[in-house]
Order: sequence, then C-alpha cells, then structure tokens
Amino acid sequence: MAEFLPPPECPVFEPSWEEFADPFAFIHKIRPIAEQTGICKVRPPPDWQPPFACDVDKLHFTPRIQRLNELEAQTRVKLNFLDQIAKFWELQGCTLKIPHVERKILDLFQLNRLVAEEGGFDLVCKERKWTKIAIRMGFAPGKAVGSHIRAHYERILYPYNLFQSGASLLATNIKMESDETPEAKTHNLRRRMGCTPANEKEMPGTVKREPAEKREQRDSEREKSKGRSKKSTNAVDLYVCLLCGSGNDEDRLLLCDGCDDSYHTFCLIPPLHDVPKGDWRCPQCLAQECNKPQEAFGFEQAARDYTLRTFGEMADAFKSDYFNMPVHMVPTELVEKEFWRLVSTIEEDVTVEYGADIASKEFGSGFPVRDRKIKLRPEEEEYLDSGWNLNNMPVMEQSVLAHITADICGMKLPWLYVGMCFSSFCWHIEDHWSYSINYLHWGEPKTWYGAPGYAAEQLEDVMKKLAPELFVSQPDLLHQLVTIMNPNTLMAHGVPVYRTNQCAGEFVITFPRAYHSGFNQGFNFAEAVNFCTVDWLPLGRQCVEHYRLLNRYCVFSHDEMICKMASKADVLDVVVASTVQKDMAIMIEDEKALRETVLKLGVTDSERMAFEMLPDDERQCIKCKTTCFMSAVYCSCKPGLLVCLYHVEDLCSCPTFKYTLGYRYKLDDLYPMMNALKLRAESYNEWASKVNEALEAKINNKRSLINFKALIEESEMRKFPDNDLLRHLRLVTQDADKCASVAQQLLNGKRQTRYRSGGGKSPNQLTVNELRLFVRQLYALPCVLSQTPLLKDLLNRVEAFQQHSQKLLSEEMPSAAELQELLNVSFEFDVDLPQLAELRIRLEQARWLEDVQQACLDQSALTLDDMRRLIDSGVGLTPHSAVEKAMAKLQELLTVSEHWDDKARNLIKARPRQSVSSLAAAVKEIEEIPAYLPNGIALKDAVQKAKDWLQEVEALQAGGRVPVLDTLVELVARGHSIPVHLDYLPRLESLVADVQAWKECAANTFLTENSPYSLLEVLSPRCDIGTLGLKRKQKKLKEPVPNGKKRGTRLESLCDLERALCESKETASAMAALGEARLKEMEALRSLRAANEGKVLSNEDDAEMKVCLCQKEPAAPLIQCELCRAVFHTSCVSVPSIFQGPYVWLCPHCHRSEKPPLEKILPLLASLQRIRVRLPEGDALRYMIERTVNWQHRAQQMLYSGNLKLIQDKIGSGLLYNRWQATAYQLPETNKVSQTIDAMSFSLPHDWDNRTMYLHSPFSSGQNCIPFHAISAELDELLMEAHLLQVSLPEIQELYQILFTKHSPVLQTEQRSAIGPTSEKNECCRGKRDGVGSVERKLKRRFEREGFCGEKRARVKKLRTPKKKKLKLNPSKDLSNSKLERERERLFEVQRSSESHLLPLDMSFSEQEDSEDEDAICPAVNCLQPEGDEVDWVQCDGSCNQWFHQVCVGISPEMAEKEDYICISCTGKDSQY
Repeated sequence: MAEFLPPPECPVFEPSWEEFADPFAFIHKIRPIAEQTGICKVRPPPDWQPPFACDVDKLHFTPRIQRLNELEAQTRVKLNFLDQIAKFWELQGCTLKIPHVERKILDLFQLNRLVAEEGGFDLVCKERKWTKIAIRMGFAPGKAVGSHIRAHYERILYPYNLFQSGASLLATNIKMESDETPEAKTHNLRRRMGCTPANEKEMPGTVKREPAEKREQRDSEREKSKGRSKKSTNAVDLYVCLLCGSGNDEDRLLLCDGCDDSYHTFCLIPPLHDVPKGDWRCPQCLAQECNKPQEAFGFEQAARDYTLRTFGEMADAFKSDYFNMPVHMVPTELVEKEFWRLVSTIEEDVTVEYGADIASKEFGSGFPVRDRKIKLRPEEEEYLDSGWNLNNMPVMEQSVLAHITADICGMKLPWLYVGMCFSSFCWHIEDHWSYSINYLHWGEPKTWYGAPGYAAEQLEDVMKKLAPELFVSQPDLLHQLVTIMNPNTLMAHGVPVYRTNQCAGEFVITFPRAYHSGFNQGFNFAEAVNFCTVDWLPLGRQCVEHYRLLNRYCVFSHDEMICKMASKADVLDVVVASTVQKDMAIMIEDEKALRETVLKLGVTDSERMAFEMLPDDERQCIKCKTTCFMSAVYCSCKPGLLVCLYHVEDLCSCPTFKYTLGYRYKLDDLYPMMNALKLRAESYNEWASKVNEALEAKINNKRSLINFKALIEESEMRKFPDNDLLRHLRLVTQDADKCASVAQQLLNGKRQTRYRSGGGKSPNQLTVNELRLFVRQLYALPCVLSQTPLLKDLLNRVEAFQQHSQKLLSEEMPSAAELQELLNVSFEFDVDLPQLAELRIRLEQARWLEDVQQACLDQSALTLDDMRRLIDSGVGLTPHSAVEKAMAKLQELLTVSEHWDDKARNLIKARPRQSVSSLAAAVKEIEEIPAYLPNGIALKDAVQKAKDWLQEVEALQAGGRVPVLDTLVELVARGHSIPVHLDYLPRLESLVADVQAWKECAANTFLTENSPYSLLEVLSPRCDIGTLGLKRKQKKLKEPVPNGKKRGTRLESLCDLERALCESKETASAMAALGEARLKEMEALRSLRAANEGKVLSNEDDAEMKVCLCQKEPAAPLIQCELCRAVFHTSCVSVPSIFQGPYVWLCPHCHRSEKPPLEKILPLLASLQRIRVRLPEGDALRYMIERTVNWQHRAQQMLYSGNLKLIQDKIGSGLLYNRWQATAYQLPETNKVSQTIDAMSFSLPHDWDNRTMYLHSPFSSGQNCIPFHAISAELDELLMEAHLLQVSLPEIQELYQILFTKHSPVLQTEQRSAIGPTSEKNECCRGKRDGVGSVERKLKRRFEREGFCGEKRARVKKLRTPKKKKLKLNPSKDLSNSKLERERERLFEVQRSSESHLLPLDMSFSEQEDSEDEDAICPAVNCLQPEGDEVDWVQCDGSCNQWFHQVCVGISPEMAEKEDYICISCTGKDSQY
C-alpha cells in the first residue's frame, strides 16, 4: 500500500478580541472562505482560557469498541467477502485457509474481482490471461505465478462463484488435512460486531492482534470430524440420491446435516473425491444459509465502565506500548500514517475504544454554566455568558435553534468526547446539515479531515462506487457514522479534502453539509454542539427534502420551527423575520399545492390537529419517516399511523374517501402570520432589497461607493439590527473603501525612494499579478469606483513596461541609458515589478561595460588601479557572457600590465643599470600595451632622457668649443638621475672630479688659512676696491636676471664678473671681461691710493681723522699699506716684531692670498689644460698668468732701462714725511684691537739697513712706503699692479732692491740671472738663458714636434712613465728666467691650441694619460726631444715634481729606479737657503 500523503491544511483564523466578541458575526465573516474547505480552525485570543467545569469524579462512561480495519469501507468490503467465502466452505465441512503466493497472502477479493472483470474463469483460462492478472495484482512477471493463482482460484473461488451463479452443486477439491502446508494461514474472518463468541472477547484497551498460529489452533479445535460412517446394509434402501434416485454406492452417499437428504459424491457438480470431515450441507441448505440478510454494521459497547482517570491510564498505556516511547514524544505525522495503514490492512487487528456522544446534560459540560455547584473565580465568570461557550451558542438570538423548545442532545445540548490514540469519528455530515463547533478542552491533538458542502454528493458517489456492497444492505450508511475512507482515495477521485490538527484550546467549525471525519492522537477531552444561523434556513428545508428521499428520520420538524418563529414575529430580529418570511412563503406555497393534490385524490374529511403535542415517533410518516407538523393523512383502519401528504397512496388499501386530513393551521391562518413577518421586515425588506439590488447589480447598473455608504447610514438612522446583510454591506463597503484608498495610493504614490535602488519589495507593494487581480477585484466590486479606469490604465502601462523590459532584457547587452530610462519609468509605479531586479543587474552590467569601454578608449588614463577597481566591481556583478568576456580581457590586460610595470620597475632599479638599447626594446613592448603604466612611463621617460643626454654629450663632443664646468656638472647630475647605463657618465664624472680636485688644489695653493675670499675672488681682478669697510659684503653667486631685462655688461661686483665668465662661450670673451675688470680695478685702486695718501699728507685735525680697521684717530706706532696706502695701528694688525731690513707691508684688504710663485701656478694651468674643461676660476687663472707675464715683460723693460737710477737718487734725497714728527712720541699709544688681521710682507736686501732716515717717523721702524712724487706714474702703476698680482715674482724684489740700493741695475740683473751648479750626477751646465729668442726657438721646436703627434702615437707604444709620485704644487724658492720664459710660452701655446681642439670624450683614460705623456714637455733647458718606440722619463724628487727625459738630464733607467733625482732648479733653490 502507498504511503499516506496528508491533504492540504484548512484555513486557520486568529480573531482579535473585537472580532471574537460576536461569534456569529465572526463566523459570518469567515464563511466565504471557510465553506470552501468545509472545515476551519479558530484560535481564540491567547488570554481566552475558560476553566474546565466538568465534574471529573462523577463523570463515567462506557466507550465504543472500534476495530480499525473494519472502519474503512474498502477494507470492510474485503472482510465481508472473505466472511462469505469462509461461511461457504464452513457449510461445506471445510475450513478456509488463505494461501500464500510469493511470500504474500493472496488477496482473494482482488483476484475474484479481476477474474470477473476479464470475463470469468472459463474465458480467462481460454485466453490464458492468468499471467496478466498476476501482473495486475502486483506480482513480478516470469515466475509462473499465473499457474499458482489459477490453481488457488479454481480450488477456492470457482466453486463459490458457481454457487453464486445459481447452479445446484457442491464442489470441492481442497485437501482437508489438518496438516496444511505451512504457508497457509487461517484468517479469523468471523469477528464481526454482534457475531463474536463470548469467549473471544478481550479486555478493552489492548491491541487486538491475533497471531495466525493461535487463530489456526482455535479454528482447528472447532472443526469436528463430520465424516459419516457408511450406512448399515439393512438401511440401504432408506437412503437414495436425490439427484440420480439410486441407492447404490452407499459408501459414496452423503447425508446432509441440515435436511438429512442424501447425495452421491460423484453426482455433485463438481464431484467430491473425499467425504468431508465436518458438517456438510446440501445445495438447498447452503443456499438458505448464504442468502440470509446480513446484519447492519455498527459499534458495540465495551463491557467496562470508565472514569476519566481510568480511561486516561488505559489510553496512555496503549499509545506508549504501541509506539514504544512516551506519549508526548510521538510525532503527529507518525500517528497519522500509522492510523491509515492500520485501517487499510486485513492482516492486523487493532481495537481501540472511544468515549463518544456522552451527554453533557447528565455529567456536566466542560464549560461553566449557571446553576452548577462548581465555584468560579471572579475572573472566570465572564465565560458563563460567552458566546463561544458551547452551552450558549445554540440558543443565542442569532441561532434559529433557539426557537426549538425541545432539548436535542448533540444539537442544542453539547456532547462530550473522550478519545484515545486511533479512536476515530467516521465520515458524516451534521443532522439537518447544520453547523457544528468542536472545542478541545485538553489533551493530545485531534486530527480532522473535511470536504466542502458542494462536494458532499461527489463524496457519496465515490464511496458508493468504491464500496457498493456496503450500500446495498445499508443505503443510509453514511448517516450511521461507522464508515471511513482514506482521504487519498477520495482525492484521487476528485473529491477536495482538507485537514487540520486541533490542539487544546482551539475550535473547529464545520459548515452545512460538509462531510468530516478524523481520529484522536491520544487521550483528550472535547465538546461539540450544533448551531444554525439565519443563512442556514434554506439549506434546512433542502435537507428535509433530502431526508424524505432517503426515508431518514428528522431530528426536529423544520415547519414547526418556522411557525413558532412566525408566531413571535413582533420580537424577531428583522433579518430573521425577513428570512423566515421568505421560507414561510415557500412552505405555504408547497402546503397549498399538496392539499389541493390530496383533495383531488378524494380526501375530503379534515380536522385541526395539534401535532406538536404528539411525540416525534408518533407523528412520523410511515413511508419517509418525516416528522409531520403542517398536515398529515391517516385512516381509521390503522390507528396511530399516518403519512405525509407526499405519500398518501402508501397509507393503506382503504379508499381515499375514508382518509382524514389532519392540519395544524388553515391556509387562511398562515397568511396573517406571514404578513406579520412581512410587516416586521417590511422596512427592512425595502432597505434589504435596495442593498441586494446594489450588491447584485450588473456592471452597467452598479452604484457608486457613496450610495453604499448612504445605505449604511440609512440602516443606522432607522436602527436596523446588526444582521448579516448589514454586516455584509459594511464589509463590502469597507473593502470598496480600502480598494479605493489602495487604488488612489497606487495612482498618486510613486515608488518610495528607499526601494528605488533595489532594496527589495516594499511591504505594501503589489505584484503585477496582484495588481491585475486587484483591477479585476475593482471591476467585481458591487459598487463603482472612480479610480477603477485610472487603475486599469496604470495596469496597461505596467504591462507595457513589462513588455518593453522583456524586449530589452532579451538583447545581448542593452545600453545603460535605455535601462536607466526604463528604470526611471518604473519609479512611477508603486508596484512590485519582477523585472526590476534583473533590470538593475543588467544596468550594473551595462554601466560596468561602458566604464570598461570608456576606460579603454583613453589608454593613457587607464591605470592599474583603474583596472583593479573595474575588476573588483565586476566580480560582484551577476554572471553574463559580455561581462565575463570583458572581465577576461581586462584581467588579461591587468596581468600583462602588472607584469610589464613590475618589469619596468625592476629595469629602473636594476643594478647594474641596463643599457639604452635594452630599455628601448622594453619601452617598445610597453608602448604596445593599451594602459597607463607609471613605471613604464618612467622607463620611457628615462630612456628619452638618456637619449637626450647622450645627444647632448655627443653634440658637446662634436662641437668645437671646450666644455664649461657648469654644463658638465649639470650633465653629470642629470646622468645620475637617469636610471640608465650611460657609457659617457663615468668619464664625465671623472672629468668633473678632476676639475673639483683641481679647484681644491688651486684653493690650497692660493688661499690662506680661514681666508674670507673665494678662489675666484683671489684669481680675478678686485671688484670691491673702495667699498671695503669693517664688514665685507656677502658674495652673491649667479644672481638671476630680472624678468624682461637684458643682462648688463657692467662688472660692478664679483657676481657680475662671475656671471659674465659663466655666460662667455669662448675664452676670448672671458679674457675681455677680465680685462675690463682689470681696468676698473686699476682705476679704482688709483683713486683709493690717492685718497689714502692725501689723508696722510693732509692738515686735517687728528681727532677728525679715522684710520685703521678700528676707524679711530691715528696713534703711533702706525704702519702703512704699500698698495692701498691706508694707515693702520700696529696693534690692530699683525706686523713682524723684528724687522730684518726694509719691509714692504700689505694690509689685510690687500693681502688676499698666499701669492705662490709662478712655477707653482704654471703646473696648475697645465693640468687644467690637460683636463680641457672651462671654468671661471680657470679663465681667471689664465688671465692672471697672462697679466703676470705681461707685467714681467714690462718689469724687465723697466729693469733694463736707465730710468730706475734717477728714481733711486730722487728717493734718497727727498723728504718722506713731515707730519707727526714733533709729536711723534707724544701721541698716545693706540690700544691693541682684540683681533689682529694678517698682513703680507717681505724683506728687502740688507742695504736698506744702511739707509739713514732724515727725520724720526711715527711709522714702525724699518717700514716706509715709496712716495708718489718720488717715482714716475709708469713705475707707480707697475708697482701697484705687482701687488695686485696674486703671484710671487722675483722681479718685484728686484724692483724694490733697485729702488733702495746703490748697486746698478745691470749688476742686479746679472745677479738675478745667475744660475748655480746643478745635479751632482752630471757636471755639465744647462747654459745661460738666451733671452726671448731662445725661448721662441724652443717653442717652435715644440710646435714642430706636435705636428707629428698623430704619426708618433701610431708608432710609439705606451710610455713607460713611472707613476710613483703625484703632482706636488708646493712653492719653489726660485726658477731661472730661461725656464720661466719657456714654461710661460709653452702654456700660452697650449692655451691657444686648446681653443681649437677638444679632448675626445670617448677616449679611454689610459689613452688620455698616454696622450698627456706624449704631449708632455720636458722642462730641461736643452731638451733633446728624443723619439722612438719607448721614451724613458724620470720625475724630480725635489720640490717641483716635474718629469724629464732621462737622456736629457744624463741619467740611465737603472739610476732613475734606484736613486733620487733632483733637477737643476730645485738644486739652485736649495743652495739659496
């Protein structure tokens, strides 16, 4: 059997306290819904908990016994059939044992039915359909089951069917041995209500399961050997076979145990092979026994009386034992499935007991009632008058049963029900098709099944179709409450069935003519009663007509109830009066017609008769059992019997004129009663007719909502009772009003903002289908709403939106604008549109795709973060093919971009740096990626910068000018910042480093310790003459040019001079700028000298004169600067404490450097020329050397001229000073300045000491300045420029020696040009200086040698010049004139050649050094200019560190390696000290 499937649940209502206050109003409200399912469940408010008022100690009852498998209709048919088969074989002297096939009990009922459907035994055998039948019975094909089934049919069923067909025969070929095959099991088929032997009764409450072995043993004990012994020989003639009339074969002659007739075993059809062991009946006796009418099925009462406590103990023990678990833990679903399994099986016998239909009048209701001894708490007294108290509901004013005087148990008085597990109530409808209400006071749930009233006849037809045998003997079977049928079976045949589980404290209401059944889940206590509302009256009359057709007794007279209500018309509710008036009109019309018919039949006698005074059983129609009230016909021949007017002909055989018509009212009496009802309901009827007309109006005649409200106002004004019609009108009006409000909201209100963004459905939003149904509801309303056409238009627009949405969503990827426009349209609808979610999804997808497309259009702006952001936002999108494609492309692009961006970053940060070519190839790859890669852009920029840098370097190399230092520094700085390997960068760095090293060396050479001057200030002409005070102006280097102004050429400061030098593109322009600065320097110095000298010689008051650094009045001792002629206190400046002869002193402003000798400066210029880089300091040095050389030429001319003798005499004979002589030693001594400033001085020859002073001077002893008037302007300018030169020159000393000595200049010249002995290793002298001609000749040879430079480099190997010593720029003591001239000319020549030839930047450093070695000039006086593959050099270990050809100085390589070599110049210098 298939597993039970629970039917759908019935409606469950949970009324509010307001709704719960009036039960009939609430039931009327839910009736349209609940009557569609037949039953419904009502949960009272949680606080509604009536007390249990039943007297538990006094309550006792005798339950009914229910055998579960006898309740179900189809199962009972099977059992009845098996009973017939068993009885048939029992009368044949045999015991029926049901065989097993394939380990299953053979279903004889199904087998018999299938063979009958196939045409009978003979036809099935003929057409060989046994296999087909076996398959239909559920057996697997191919196992020869058909032959087994045929054999069983032929042995058991075929004889029975032959008997049923009317053949007078007995046939059996079943073996009757007691040792039947083990699989055969005897079934106890005679356990029927009223038929069970006394010894078989069992204690109630136990599971009635009887093992097959016990039943077989018990049945075998019953069997008695009925085999007859053979007749004695002398009595043979007394017995003859009734079939053949012969008395032969006495041993085969059977004697009937019923009638004692004799039959041959072989005369029977089919013949018997053996003599039966039990009692045997002949065919005639068998027919008589089997044709006896079957007893009506019903429940028998249990033998034991129970109280609630004892019944509960039995019920809980039964359920706990059956399910083997505590009762409260058994699931309701399990109990339900087990119940339907048990009622559908014939193998298991389970018996339960049910305390049903216990009269509450006798034992008390579960609800509290008045006049009862039970005491109630004050808060419980409200339940006494509650409408939901089942004692009150049937007799309330709204219930028509209140007009029935008799107390009808079950209808007007509640019945009590005490249930246990599996105890059931079968399919039935309530008496007179009334309502019923059931309340479960406490206990386990009660499971209900119900079918709606409109399906009642359908349910009856299905049960009659499936179990027709039951209705043959019991036509009113369904009214007996003894038959149940599986809901699944009913539902399979189209009957709508609903279920519910009624828990404690819940009501279940059944509606008119609604079939219902169910069972109890366990021990519980329920109470039920019937009630009838006004709307039931038509159904009640219809039910009486139905009962008449079924010949069923009525519980009460419907006509009597109507007449009683009519007699109280003046106190009836107007609704009840109106309804009763209508029903009474039908009753009068029917009664009038019936009386006319009876009169036509010949019944002329009549009399008034008070039928209500007779008991109901004495005024029932003997034909249809209807309770008569309006009229009846009776005859004197049968006193006490009567018939209704429908069955006059069934009364008796007497002629109709002997019949008498008894009536309760004349027709003339009935009309006034009806008119009284009419008058009572007239005002109401008029109003009700208008209401009904309004409610039932067609579409074109519908009234407005205002009219409906006017009808309600009229009812209130005229004080119509709150009846069903008014409530219905109010309900319809409220619904219409709500619909109008909702419709207006839908028309006016747009979608709320919080739901626009896709936040979900608004709690009050309608779906499109709901809107469509709502529009239909508006059109279905009894009234017309002005919003209906507008809402219809809204629905049309919504449907158009849906169509447009569907079309747009069917596209592969619609545009975001279209989707957004469509969504904007949706905002006008306050409707739940299912497309919105997908539209929003597609909009997000479309926007994302457009973002991707837009981002990809501008490749320069598509960054990695943009791609990651797009991918992150795309991951959250709903999958779509277009999105996935775009996502894949974007992911691929991101992967490639990240790879190349990382690669570009790694290339930028690579150490060592990558070459330009490799990076350019990477840039070319990166440029093909359609995305913005910051590192790629940086790499591209680096490559471009590298190319530009290389281009600038190559342009600088290809140009004809010497590179400027600032340009090289800027190139090196830029080269450092470019993350690319630049081949030229190390060389430029080395070049700049050489320049910086040169500047440092030059600074060490010229600058004094803690000098306030820069190297450029020292090397350049002075620009600060006349502007010097106690505080020096701060230097400003490279001042920016004002916007819009051209840089001026005036060199007013050092910054201007430096700017001019930096901006000069050629050496010539730099020299010109320096020359202009020199002129300004000389002019400014002349003015300053004249001013200072005039200040000394003036007659100005000493107190007003300010001198020295301290700017105070002069005070001895004083000292005067030889250059600027300013006067200083000896205490404020640094002066030698001991003078060794005459002393030339320079002030701190004029003493600007160490004034190194020229031989120390010339290597600086030579090394700078080898570096071949222009810088301001280099130009200044070059100009200073030119200026120095120029000064030397002028000084030499002055020395060799005869003008110095005259000047010498003039100086010796003139007065030097005439001021401060009288008070020389009277002047206060000036306080020493706390900080002295260094000054420069040098000693003159010792002849100055023999010089006699004409007057005592206020100046320091041994120091005097040459007065301006004593020398010529030319000599004065020569001496002034000599001090401006930052070089120590021997000519300066010679000039001063000549000016202050008596020796002739020629001797001084010879002494100055004398050259001492040279090296101790060779004795030869290098000769005298040949003058300028000798120098020029040597320079000429130098130029000729340089002409062969290229050819010489090709054939000379790398010079083996030892690098054991660095260049030392220490000042030397002296240098011969010839050497100075040669060095000076060489430097000038190198300077001139540097302007036209640049050093190749791509030359290796080794080659550069080699070229420097090759171009190096041997400083030997008579250089031999050796040539060859190898030229050996030696470096002086003296103070000059110069390199000489070994062959020119007369030493061998071995001597150069082992011994120190000191050149002639260094040897001469050492000899002077």
